[in-house]
Amino acid sequence: MGTQLEPTNPNESEATGPTPREAVGPNEGETAGTREDETAAARAGVARAGVARTGLAPAGVAPAGVAQTGVARHDVAELPEPVPVAQAGRLAWPLAPRPEVTRYFEAPESPYGPGHRGVDLAAAPGQEVLAADVGVVVFAGQIAGHGVVSLDHDGGLRTTYQPITPTVTTGEQVYRGQPLGTATPGHPGCSVAACLHWGARRGTEYVDPLALTGAPGRVRLKPWGGEP
Repeated sequence: MGTQLEPTNPNESEATGPTPREAVGPNEGETAGTREDETAAARAGVARAGVARTGLAPAGVAPAGVAQTGVARHDVAELPEPVPVAQAGRLAWPLAPRPEVTRYFEAPESPYGPGHRGVDLAAAPGQEVLAADVGVVVFAGQIAGHGVVSLDHDGGLRTTYQPITPTVTTGEQVYRGQPLGTATPGHPGCSVAACLHWGARRGTEYVDPLALTGAPGRVRLKPWGGEP
């Protein structure tokens, strides 16, 4: 007895529908794109909120008011012009009030050549002579019958005062404006009652003491070509 076979639908393979996994709704692609847009918008909203709270923008995001170059767009306040400040001279005048200059500095042509190695200041006999700056007394005594005081200052500068009657002693430290002695008559070439010869030098080079006070001295022009 043979096995009875069930009739087969000739269109079974064609009638077979898609599996549930293969079935795709007509708007599924559009729905996925919409979800991605919503996610990006949410992230952008969080970034903007963070900028509002902290003032800092996430990497790659330029905050408002900042150009693409990263330079803030705001006005730069102009700085005021600097106000000139009066500079005090290295040396103070050795007589007060400020005296008249009876003879100006004349630099010598050579270390032993003629010149006027200092300035002569008009003084009254017995007038106090003052230290031009802080220093140490390196000499206080007589030279060729005239009283002389010499001070050493910082930077290798030395000042001398003559003729005076010293009231300080060698080795004494003095402050700026301290009395060193009193002016006496007898300086050669003085045309007034008494003159204080005030000199200054750095090392072996004599310099114009008036230039160290900030006061202009007299300029001596040398002959052209080095002729005497």
